[in-house]
Amino acid sequence: MAALAAQGQTQPTLAAQNPIDISQKQSLAASACAGCHRDQSIDQPQTPMGRALELPGDNPTLKENPRLTFHKGAYSYTVETHDDNTIYSVTDGTKTISLPVHWSFGKGAQTWFLERNGEYYESMVSYYPSIKGLEITTGDEILTPATLDEAVGRELNKREPKDCFGCHSSNTVKNGKLNLDSLEPGVTCEHCHRGSSAHLVDAYQGDFSSAPPNLRKMSSEDISNFCGQCHRTWETVVRGGWRGELNVRFQPYRLANSRCFDGTDPRISCIACHDPHHDLVREESAYDSKCLACHGSSVHPATASENPAAVTAPKSCPVAKSNCVSCHMPKVKLPNGLMTFSDHEIRIVRPGEPYPN
Repeated sequence: MAALAAQGQTQPTLAAQNPIDISQKQSLAASACAGCHRDQSIDQPQTPMGRALELPGDNPTLKENPRLTFHKGAYSYTVETHDDNTIYSVTDGTKTISLPVHWSFGKGAQTWFLERNGEYYESMVSYYPSIKGLEITTGDEILTPATLDEAVGRELNKREPKDCFGCHSSNTVKNGKLNLDSLEPGVTCEHCHRGSSAHLVDAYQGDFSSAPPNLRKMSSEDISNFCGQCHRTWETVVRGGWRGELNVRFQPYRLANSRCFDGTDPRISCIACHDPHHDLVREESAYDSKCLACHGSSVHPATASENPAAVTAPKSCPVAKSNCVSCHMPKVKLPNGLMTFSDHEIRIVRPGEPYPN
């Protein structure tokens, strides 16, 4: 911290806890839930959601890439890791600003949150697995730093830290305010299943009445809005005016634009295709059964009773009965070409047509 003091920077306000202890606490919580919910708990801490935020000493990406460098314009960047400490530096060739990395957002692609003089910043550069190196952070390509201070990164407004930590970590927002003293890295059981910690204590005493609500009983619309708290709802994207390929990242918004999404049919919802407790299934054929649940030759009996309007089966695809998502949920690259997402706006894709907003 002496180096920080020499540069007139303040020590971060992260809780005075050992980050490794915090990570172990998360793992222990999942292990405790696994006593009754083994299938949901055993893998979840290692999923992209479970590792949505990494702390020092527990970051495989930085350990595997101990020295990362990048140069653009007048500025050069270095992200260097020794033991459990990572330093993010930017220089103009004359002066250098160096800051410790305390919060790494993302398991694959990784952006760093920095604190300087009591303000939070999003790092100007991020790590991208597709190039195994650094590039300008997605969304910040339009920024043109005029000074070394600006080159550090984008200063966040007052609301952004709470929103970012609120999605990428657990127990961090209390009474609408950011509280890093209670931060737990990543999305834990309690993050989605509110009250699970209290339920765990009650269950040990033989009382199972305090179990959190079963999210699978929610309607497709409600599930979309629930997941959209972090992955962005239809309303959030529309109000934000996020247009073009960048909004392919917001799956609930894209799914809601699909012709087949009506908000009530349980066959088309986030959790109908994805189990958030396990890693994303990337084998395209694995989703064929999900598609054929609607586009097969008949209607599933459960669907007819739950949603009478869905009794008439949708048309079957005349082209193929396998690898459906390869055609109807095309892969879309972000404008910077560094990340690719499956477009959740399910449709018939015609060659040469523009990206549908």
